[in-house]
Amino acid sequence: MGYLGPPGTFTEQALISQADLATAELVELASIPDVLEATAVGRVDLGFVPMENAIEGTVNVTLDTLAFEFDLLIEREVVIPVELNLLAGKGVALADIHRVVSMPHATAQCRAFLARALPHADVVAANSTAEAARTIGERRDPHAAAIGTRLAAQIYGLEVLAANVADHLDNATRFVVVARAGVPSPTGHDKSTIVIFQQADRPGSLLAILQEFAARAINLTKLESRPTKRGLGDYCFIVDLEGHIADELVADCLRDLKAKNADVKFLGSYPAAGAKGESLRREAHAAWRDADVWLTMLRSQIADR
Repeated sequence: MGYLGPPGTFTEQALISQADLATAELVELASIPDVLEATAVGRVDLGFVPMENAIEGTVNVTLDTLAFEFDLLIEREVVIPVELNLLAGKGVALADIHRVVSMPHATAQCRAFLARALPHADVVAANSTAEAARTIGERRDPHAAAIGTRLAAQIYGLEVLAANVADHLDNATRFVVVARAGVPSPTGHDKSTIVIFQQADRPGSLLAILQEFAARAINLTKLESRPTKRGLGDYCFIVDLEGHIADELVADCLRDLKAKNADVKFLGSYPAAGAKGESLRREAHAAWRDADVWLTMLRSQIADR
C-alpha cells in the first residue's frame, strides 16, 4: 500500500489506525500525486491519501488528481482527529524561530497561532508534515521549526515546542483508500462520490442537478465546484452523497445525471466513516432482515393461478 511519507505523517497515523491496513506492506511516497500515480499504474495495489480537513476543507491536489488524471475508485474513508504541534530541536526557544516548515495545508490550519506567536517567521512549504520534521531534524537548524505530529518529533529527534497549535481544537482530517478497480458491497451506511460535468454553463444548471437528488430524498454530505482545467469559468461539481450505487434510488439518480449532463465520473461507493457507523450498519442490516421477512410473508399470499 502506498501512502504519503516519510514515516510520521498524519497519513501514516490514520493508516495504522486500521488494523487490516496496518499489516500490509507499506510503501512511503513523496507526494500525493505520487501515491495516486503508483496506484493507477500498478506499482502498489492500494493508495492512502488525505482528502479533506475540518478547518481548511478539501485537499485540492487529491481531488483534482482523482477527478482529472487517474481512474481510481475510493474503497474506504478514514477520519481521525488531528493535533498539530510546533516541533524544533532540543534547546530551541520560540524566540529563536525564524522559519516554519510544513505542508501548506497544515500551516494554513495554524494561521492565527503563527501570526500571534511567530509574526516575522518565514513559512516554507514541504510535501508533508513528516518531511518537514525530518528536514529540521537532519539539518539541526536552531532557527527553524516544523509543524507536525508528536510521532514525527519522536522519529526525527525533535521536541514539541508548542502543542496543539491549530486555530480550532475540533480539527479532523478525512483520508481515503483508493484502488484501480472494485466497489465494496453495500453496508447500509455508505457514501458515494461523483464528479458532474455540465453540458453548458447556463442559468439553473446547478438547480437542475440538485433537483435530481432532492426528488429522490438523497442527502448530499458535500458539494463543491472545481475548475475543469479546460478554460476560465468552466467548472464541474464534486458531490458526496449518502447511499451506495447498489441502492435503486442512487442508481436511478446517477442514470438521469449521466443522461442529462456532459459526463459523470464515478469515484466510488464505500462505507461511511464515523463513530456511529458500525451501529448504524447493524441497525440497517437488522431492518433489512425484518423487511425481508415481512415481504416474504406478503408474497406467500399470492394466489397460484
